[in-house]
Amino acid sequence: MASSPRGSTRVLAGIGLVLVGLLAGILVMLLADDESDTTEVARIVERVETTEAAETTRTASAPREWKESGPPPATLNRLFREVARGVTKGVVSIRVASGPDGGEENPFGQPSQNLGSGVIISPEGYIVTNSHVVDEAERIQVRLTDKRQFEARVVGTDASTDLAVLKVDGTGFPVVPLGDSDQVQVGDWVVAVGNPLQLTSTVTAGIVSALGRQLRIIEDQFRIENFIQTDAAINPGNSGGALVNLKGELVGINTAIASRSRRTEGYGFAIPSALVERVITDLIAYGEVRRGYLGVSILPVDAERADEIGLRNIRGVYLEEVQSGSAADRAGLQGDDVAVSIMGEPVNAPNDLQSLIARQRPGDTVSVTVWRNGTERTFEVELMGEDTPVYQEWLSGLQSGPSSESPTPEYQPPDDGEGDAAVTEVDGWDVGLRPLADTEASVFDVDTGAYVAYVENGGRAAAAGLPRNVVVTHLDNTRVESPAGVVQYLSEATGPILLQVRRRDGTPAFYEIE
Repeated sequence: MASSPRGSTRVLAGIGLVLVGLLAGILVMLLADDESDTTEVARIVERVETTEAAETTRTASAPREWKESGPPPATLNRLFREVARGVTKGVVSIRVASGPDGGEENPFGQPSQNLGSGVIISPEGYIVTNSHVVDEAERIQVRLTDKRQFEARVVGTDASTDLAVLKVDGTGFPVVPLGDSDQVQVGDWVVAVGNPLQLTSTVTAGIVSALGRQLRIIEDQFRIENFIQTDAAINPGNSGGALVNLKGELVGINTAIASRSRRTEGYGFAIPSALVERVITDLIAYGEVRRGYLGVSILPVDAERADEIGLRNIRGVYLEEVQSGSAADRAGLQGDDVAVSIMGEPVNAPNDLQSLIARQRPGDTVSVTVWRNGTERTFEVELMGEDTPVYQEWLSGLQSGPSSESPTPEYQPPDDGEGDAAVTEVDGWDVGLRPLADTEASVFDVDTGAYVAYVENGGRAAAAGLPRNVVVTHLDNTRVESPAGVVQYLSEATGPILLQVRRRDGTPAFYEIE
């Protein structure tokens, strides 16, 4: 039976209406999605513009390929050039003469000279550098990148942090702005500027490799070390120079390298700007640093100690002893407490605690949170100065005894008879070495070496900063097998010798003995 034309027309009309409806629905959905996306993007961009820095805003509107792979090389090059151009103007070359007025002379009869770097921190001519750069200086000469030269005088030094402030006469000097080292993170780009190997205004770049390093390289009983580690190339002569972020802000003062060859091997260390700012403020105002003290002896928390005291997680700093009458004692802190935070900042190593307290002055109140018998408690501690009678007696006793807040008491060998082996005195170094006991080999995680039994005050080893209770593992690039090997090596060596030692925590340290 043939279909009627009218029926076919009705079917086609129905299909047409359905298609129109579907198309209309799809169009409405697309418009709705488009409107939603536009609203969200606008909201995010507005948030960035009102709460983030200008450079973040530019990044938010940058091309898509920037977001995926970062800025193009030309832009990155321009950024580094701008940092280098700005910072080099504020980094000076320091030449220190130690004679002829009573100082040593070199083989040519000229005054002995040390070369280093410094950073201008104010238009009035204040310069920060390392204390070891200007030690025993008879004359200090400062040279800017524009070749102007000035005679400088020492305003003050701080042996505990290896910092010093110099002053040159004049005004309008270029300044390196101070940054916030507390915001520095591992992986951040940094730029080192200084005068290594007599190569003035040298700029190197790298990343922050680690934070909170303690190396025991500062030659002071109460050293404070909390270094920023970087792989930016640093060599002799960089001491006192600038470590800056990509905004050109000072985040550290370059101080040391870890190397077997006295040249960079990828490990450089800088004093954080937060500590630098605290120290130089006092040096300029008073000529000395006025520090507040807790009055505690501290030790690291390792797995063994955590198990002994019932601490579930390995964290914090162990308070071995609280000095009677000290600020800590008055506030209620006790021996066997574990300090887990200072002013809300976590502390997981002795130098964490040291550096945070070192930023405070006598009379400042700090919040100390401790773990005690399974619970955490917070105490408000009003710090006391070293001129307080209880501290004068305590600090005086520490000059020849084990260290307290600065530095951490070092490992004491177990009293199991293994430490009774004969001690070999190293002539000329005023240091005693003995064979490595089995217990010590296990503690220090070494197979061979020579244990440092004592270091006499005033000797060459002490002058280099070598501590006792460490294991000498290498002399220059030669592995140490025993004390006899050390003596044999020294009998044939000429010139300075670089010692590599292993500390109890497994980290290496380097000391050059002349």
